[in-house]
Amino acid sequence: MQDRPTTVELLEAVREFLESRAAPALDEHGARYRMRIALNVLRIVEREIPGREARLRAELAALADLLGRPPEAPPADPGLLEARVREANEELCARIRAGAADAGPWRARVLAHAGAMVEDKLAVNDPQRLAAFRSTD
Repeated sequence: MQDRPTTVELLEAVREFLESRAAPALDEHGARYRMRIALNVLRIVEREIPGREARLRAELAALADLLGRPPEAPPADPGLLEARVREANEELCARIRAGAADAGPWRARVLAHAGAMVEDKLAVNDPQRLAAFRSTD
């Protein structure tokens, strides 16, 4: 583990420099547009890093429950944890493609899970949109 500055602090410093110094100096419209995209990517990564492993563990537990797998301790290795989540999502997608969620009680559980995952991802990718979405409920 690195000392300070943390990864998030480094990302914030780069984003703040680009936002305050580099972006205002851009004259070309296309370059300004690409800069806004780059700044948005940095903001997403800044939000994604804190709590990433906790979100992955929660998603893996939710998928295990949804897929009827016995509960198990999530892997400690972040790469392996991510791979397990990916594998579980692939299994869920295969079951959906096979028609297992076309009707019945499992369909409702799949829809609830998908809604929760969309909200979790939106909280990282675009929290303002999520807040607007929630305010219309």
